[in-house]
Amino acid sequence: MIVLIAGLVVVLTAVYISWRAGRLDRMHIRLELAREALDAALMRRRAVVLELAGSRLLDPATSLVLAAAAHEARMAGPEDREHAESDLSGALRAVVDQERFTEKLSESPGGQALLEELGAAVAKVVYSRRFYNSAVGVTRTAQRRWLARVLRLAGHTEYPQFFEIDDNPPATMATE
Repeated sequence: MIVLIAGLVVVLTAVYISWRAGRLDRMHIRLELAREALDAALMRRRAVVLELAGSRLLDPATSLVLAAAAHEARMAGPEDREHAESDLSGALRAVVDQERFTEKLSESPGGQALLEELGAAVAKVVYSRRFYNSAVGVTRTAQRRWLARVLRLAGHTEYPQFFEIDDNPPATMATE
């Protein structure tokens, strides 16, 4: 009888550990997907900003500021990426929040479509970053649990880091 109970405890413990390991694995998959979505949203925002800068709808100085910020964000290495993306957000706010910017651009041929595309790209970055950081928080919490640490259920995966940028949209594009 004792052997049966001990065997049942061992089986239940193994099932629980296996379930925790599977859950942690699913969290890592979710985290990777969220990171890819964030990367895609940032890339899309840079592409739309470059399209706007090259559209000849803006004055040359404004186009240069936007193009330089988008280029820096695109070329930034992993350690400088957050700073470069924040600079792009700041440049966007400085340009789009100018007096009558959206009205002037809307009056230009193709300008309204470009504004809508830019607004969607900016909003997607905000949502993607929030989703990614949420996934990081949940995964970090699961990795810090004693069972995950003791049994190394996370394997050799890196401890996930938050992606902190200034992604505040221009006031004229704020969705909240």
